[in-house]
Amino acid sequence: MFVSCQKYNPYFPCSSFPLHNPTTTCTIFNCQNPKEHHSILRKHNSKSTAYLLQHLALKDGVPISTSIPKPSELLDPMPHDEKVKVLELSLVRKRTPQFPGSIYAQSPGDPDVGSSLPPIRTLFQSGVDFDDKYEKEEEEEEMIMRALEIRRKVTEEVFKEAMRKGKFGITYSTNLIGRLSGFLDHIMIEAANLKRLPGFSNSSFNLRAKTVIDDSKVVPLIRWLKHNALSYPRIAKVILMSRGKPEAIRSFVMWLKSVRVKGEFLGVVMLKAGDNILQRRHEELDEIVQYLESNGVRRDWIGYVISRCPQLLSYSLEEVKIRAHFFLDMGLNEKDFGTMVFDFPKVLGYYSLEEMNEKVNYLKEFGLQLEDVGKLLAFRPQLMACSIEEHWKPLVKYLYYYGITRDGMKRMLIIKPMVFCANLEKTIVPKVKFFEDIGVHNEGIGSMLVKFPPLLTYSLHKKIRPVVIFLMTKAGVTEKDIGKVMALGPELLGCNIVHKLDVNVKYFLSLGIRLRQLGEMIADFPLLLRYNPDVLRPKYIYLRKSMVRPLEDVIEFPRFFSYSLEGRIIPRHKVLVENHINIKLRYMLASTDEEFRKMVKGLIGKRRRFESAVTNEGTTHPQSVITEDISTPQA
Repeated sequence: MFVSCQKYNPYFPCSSFPLHNPTTTCTIFNCQNPKEHHSILRKHNSKSTAYLLQHLALKDGVPISTSIPKPSELLDPMPHDEKVKVLELSLVRKRTPQFPGSIYAQSPGDPDVGSSLPPIRTLFQSGVDFDDKYEKEEEEEEMIMRALEIRRKVTEEVFKEAMRKGKFGITYSTNLIGRLSGFLDHIMIEAANLKRLPGFSNSSFNLRAKTVIDDSKVVPLIRWLKHNALSYPRIAKVILMSRGKPEAIRSFVMWLKSVRVKGEFLGVVMLKAGDNILQRRHEELDEIVQYLESNGVRRDWIGYVISRCPQLLSYSLEEVKIRAHFFLDMGLNEKDFGTMVFDFPKVLGYYSLEEMNEKVNYLKEFGLQLEDVGKLLAFRPQLMACSIEEHWKPLVKYLYYYGITRDGMKRMLIIKPMVFCANLEKTIVPKVKFFEDIGVHNEGIGSMLVKFPPLLTYSLHKKIRPVVIFLMTKAGVTEKDIGKVMALGPELLGCNIVHKLDVNVKYFLSLGIRLRQLGEMIADFPLLLRYNPDVLRPKYIYLRKSMVRPLEDVIEFPRFFSYSLEGRIIPRHKVLVENHINIKLRYMLASTDEEFRKMVKGLIGKRRRFESAVTNEGTTHPQSVITEDISTPQA
């Protein structure tokens, strides 16, 4: 079999140009049957066609006057779809299926890829007229963006391959790399820069991208961060923050561990400590830590403080000093300052100085001095987290509606500052509405809140309602009196039902007091249930054995248990016994020492007048001299 050339117009993938012998075709003859021949229309690429023309010219003895045209000199542009196909084949990483006799090599790994595919630069060159210039520029821009998109996908595949070798799963790698678009662009740029180096001038993009990934050691870093309990979204954000220097992440994490930041908070600290935290020197951060230690923040607290307020690391040492002196100038000592920062680290680094000054000035409007505000913040620094417009002003207006004055609010603020941190609509209003429903008047609600502010911090369904139900079902308090009991003794809401209220109720019932009588005693003196039975028992024994009083006396006057046995009950009882006087418990105990002396003196004078009248012969019946019962002395 041999080949002869006849008329044939070759096809060029990039563009066409006039051939030296346009009438040439290719015919294949069968050696066994010379008369039988077949014409085969074969398409060649630019290099094979040029070789064919050169061979034919030398065979015909015609000198070649023209050189092989350059891609920039080709006139007929390649179709757009063909350009996209060539571009994808030039940049694709994985080998694609191909059929025998394919014109183009389908993978960069093929040995003839360099000769099969036309140069990429030919896709962006054309010999068109000036009128089509803008149209071609748009096409070239589209091709460039398409090339960047394909190159980014190739980089992503190289990264996934590196992750696979690092023993990461497909799903984890896909999710992580999907959030690292900025880092992929960095790899692309660095891989392109490697092309300028002599050792990588002839290397493929895949090799250069793999070299950049290996040199950055980002895959072992991802494994290390994952081992430190960082989720892949946080790992991606931290890698992007490194600005192409992943080694800075490991260095900063080691510093955080040196100040005892736990692994679960490493990602939070790196993400919230400022965009430039990975570029700061560790010496600057050490100075901040040393300054906090010198002002009462213990070394083993530093990790906790940084974990809860990473913004503290974003400030310079001078800014940290200004913020610390904001509180130290209020009279806080090092111990108070240290415990305040530990209790609520955000108080030092989260809020602006202007915002903190506004809140301090607002608190001073309640009549507090600057030192009082400092003590208040040292005890409850969470006040700095409250908004003046959204929390404090609506609360003040609401409390004023129930008759609470500025002094009452000041008392609430000092006793239970957490009340001013509570949500008005979700926490305070439902409890106040509950008190109204059980019969407490508005004035009584105001006095309740001022007398016992902690009740606003108790749970309505877990604390307040169960106490009210217990008093009505187990302590004999009627529905009519429950509002009065709550208004007079809101402290009962702070008592434990099992360990305090139920124990006291059982003790009084064991004395022979009926449940109805106990309910009346509680309505008269609600704090009766707050005393410890060990304190009640000696008083009751003294009442029955030494004073020889009946049980009805204590039922009539339950406040008897509120007085000191050694300080008031025994001394006054001795005075009455020495002077042979017997009066009710109410008059015996519910008076000051001066009032008690005057009362005793008056009763002694009455008895003397009575005795003198008995000895007088001309008097009438002695009982007529007594104008009133000495057991109920006139006040």
